[in-house]
Amino acid sequence: MVSSKLSSEFTPMVLSIQSHTVHGYVGNRSAVFPMQTLGIEVDFINSVQFSNHTGYPSWTGASLDGDQLWQLIEGLKANSLMTHTHLLTGYMRSPALMRCVLKALAELRTSNPDTIYVCDPVMGDHGKLYVPEEVVPVYRDEVVPNATILTPNQFEAELLTGIKIETEADAIKALDAFHDKGVPCVIFTSMSFGEEESISLMASRRKPDSEPERLRIDIPQIKASFTGTGDLTAALVLAWFQHTDSLATVLENVVSTVQSVLSKTMESGGTTPQAKELKLVQSRDSIVSPKVPVWLKAKKVG
Repeated sequence: MVSSKLSSEFTPMVLSIQSHTVHGYVGNRSAVFPMQTLGIEVDFINSVQFSNHTGYPSWTGASLDGDQLWQLIEGLKANSLMTHTHLLTGYMRSPALMRCVLKALAELRTSNPDTIYVCDPVMGDHGKLYVPEEVVPVYRDEVVPNATILTPNQFEAELLTGIKIETEADAIKALDAFHDKGVPCVIFTSMSFGEEESISLMASRRKPDSEPERLRIDIPQIKASFTGTGDLTAALVLAWFQHTDSLATVLENVVSTVQSVLSKTMESGGTTPQAKELKLVQSRDSIVSPKVPVWLKAKKVG
């Protein structure tokens, strides 16, 4: 059940810049509904607008470029609407668009230096890059140092740190590398240390003048792949940090919800891209009131 830090006098306002599909749940389609359900106001800009995600046999649509994004930002500014407390970004496939996002962040932090930037550095997975190679150094050198919360998967963490992650100790080294770049909170959303039956989520939060708080949750491996889970995870992380300052509670609630969504999605037993679209609307109760089983409790590491 949501026990909220929010009040009638203050409602967080997120600007979410990521992909969009007409059908299905990835990018903003996967992120906006959970945040709104958890009491967060969301303005969203679609970095791409496709008919469906690229796991289908075909798709149509177009990508936003940096100039087009800035036109939208200018429209918001002209009407005094750039008042967001949070920026959330996901899939971005051009350096021009990424640098425009950083300009927007600078605008937000000029009026509110405490603007929180949650960055999901969507670049690839399982050793495969699905953005142009020139995106990687822009993330590493320009975007990451500006993030408040970073949510890479294992492959993205390795790309951004240059550290091969094969053990928990490697993961801790990579988490610390992100802290050294200036990121206060880092969450590795899916890590594989060679166990066939489970994957792990690992997180670290470093507050000023204190040692990092490092946590790990081991999650049963599901023998199927889904699209949009990373977008959902980043949005839930952002939303739950508005209800509690406990890193363990945030992680447990996020993982519980994602597991419930996947369980609901798999009920159909289908294997087509359409059958595997996340059942978000049907999982509303799990978003609002996640039930955290004993096995899912976060453990301290390092």
